[in-house]
Amino acid sequence: MSRWCLLLAAVAALILPGTAPADEPERVVLATNWRAQAAQGGFYQALADDTYRDLGLAVEIRQGGPQVNNRPLLPAGRIDFLLTGNLLHAFDNQKNRVPTVVVAALFQKDPQALIAHPGQGYERFEALREAPVALIAKDGQFTWWQWLKVRHGFRDERLRPYNFNLGPFLANPRAIQQGYSVAEPIYVERQGGFAPVVHLLADHGFSTYSTLIEARAETVDKRPDLVQRFVDGSIIGWYRYLYGDHRPANAVMLSDNPELTEAELDASRALLIAQGIVDSGEALERGIGAMSTERIRGFYQEMVAAGLYRPGDLDPDQVAATQFVNRGVGMGMKDRPGGR
Repeated sequence: MSRWCLLLAAVAALILPGTAPADEPERVVLATNWRAQAAQGGFYQALADDTYRDLGLAVEIRQGGPQVNNRPLLPAGRIDFLLTGNLLHAFDNQKNRVPTVVVAALFQKDPQALIAHPGQGYERFEALREAPVALIAKDGQFTWWQWLKVRHGFRDERLRPYNFNLGPFLANPRAIQQGYSVAEPIYVERQGGFAPVVHLLADHGFSTYSTLIEARAETVDKRPDLVQRFVDGSIIGWYRYLYGDHRPANAVMLSDNPELTEAELDASRALLIAQGIVDSGEALERGIGAMSTERIRGFYQEMVAAGLYRPGDLDPDQVAATQFVNRGVGMGMKDRPGGR
C-alpha cells in the first residue's frame, strides 16, 4: 500500500474509531460562490484525485457565479456544504437565526484587495485614501468599505460603482479599485500591460477568515462523521493542490469553466502561495483550515466598531464549530515530493 493510501486510511480511522467509510460512497453536494477558479483549487483537487472518494464520499461541486445565488440552498437542505466568502455571511446567518455553522476556514487571509497603478504614490497603503476615484461594488461599499472608513479614514465621496469591468480603472491612472488579489492583478497585467500595486486588506487589519465551509447545524449535530470526512478531504486536497501535482484539478476546472486558461490558473495558484492566502497564520501550526473562536470574536468586535453590527446582535462563539479543524491533518504532505 502506498504512503498516500496509508495516510487516507489513517484519516478515516481518526474520523470515527472502529469504523471505515461505507463501501458505497455517500453523495455530497458542495456549492461554491463563484465559477471554477484557482481559489477553489483544493476542492477540485480532492475531487479529481479521488481523495473524497477514498474517504467514502461521492462529491459534486456545483458552481456559483454572477447570476447564481447558492446561499439559500444550504438551509433549505438542497445542498450539503456551501463555500462563502468571509465571516460576514456567517454573522448575518447567526443574526437572522439561519441554522448554519462554519466548519472550516480554508483561507487564513481574505484575498479582498485594493489595486492601483504603479508610479502614483500608491505603494503606501495610507495614500490610497487620497485617490480621487475608488471603484467599489455595492456589496463592498456596504461591508468592508465601512471598516476602511472607520479604521483607515477612507471617504465616501471617492466612491464610484465597480461593475467588474476594468475599463474605467485602466483609463484613469489615479483611480483605485477593489480586486481579488489572486485574480484581478492577472487580468490587469494581461489587459493593461502593467503589474498593479496590490494591497491586501488582510495585511492592514481586516482579520476575517475566507473561503469558509458552511454546513447545516443539523448536519453538524447528527452527522459529525460526514462533516469530518468532507473537511479532512478538502484540507488534503488543498495541500495536494498547493504542493503537489495540481494538473488534475486544473483539468476539471477548465472543463467546468471554459473561460479559464491553464496559464491563468497557474498564475493564480502562484499568488495563493506567494501571498500566504491558504497556508499562513494559524494554519502553519494547526494545519490548513484552522480557525479559532478568539479570532472570530475579534473580527466581530471590529465589525461592531465599523457599525455593521450592534453589540448583542449575535453570539460569535456560535458561528463556528472548531472541532473539525486544528488537528494537523495533511501538514506533513507539503514536505514530501509531490505533496504525497
